[in-house]
Amino acid sequence: MNFITKKTVTDSKMLGRMITRLSHEIIEKCKGIDNLAIVGIRTRGEYIAKRLAEEIENIEKTEVPVGILDVVMYRDDFRSKNKLPKLKVTDIPFDVDNKKLILVDDVIYTGRTVRAALDALTDLGRPASIKLAVLIDRGHREMPIMPNFVGKEFKTAPEEEIRVKVKEIDDKDEILLVEAKK
Repeated sequence: MNFITKKTVTDSKMLGRMITRLSHEIIEKCKGIDNLAIVGIRTRGEYIAKRLAEEIENIEKTEVPVGILDVVMYRDDFRSKNKLPKLKVTDIPFDVDNKKLILVDDVIYTGRTVRAALDALTDLGRPASIKLAVLIDRGHREMPIMPNFVGKEFKTAPEEEIRVKVKEIDDKDEILLVEAKK
């Protein structure tokens, strides 16, 4: 599907500032980083999670474990599509039991991806807590799920989407407001 870019919501510099601010908020609201681990939702959430962990490590001078979560099989809409979902690897190299987890995604919209991620995480163990960090909250929730840490709130019309680009896979850091081409 083709998209028309309507607006650049955030450029590379602003995205970097969002990561720094979110990192400080996480440290503050979690009262430090003892027993803290970060889990990014594939695909772009994993890169944001790694950046948050790196920034927290720079601030606290202590390594923070990072995991990557694939939620495809936990989504409630994968059966409604005519093809099988493409599975990717979940890589959480630590025990989630009793950990303070920060779940990271690029954009929160309906809340369905986060619900799937919560199901996947609780299948892996019983964390002490799970808090949600997102770069963009675009509203329109269908589930009673709210992020604890938000880079930016940006309300969209239902026909609009937010596209997060990260240099690791898109060769550029930016956040765009787009609309599907008709």
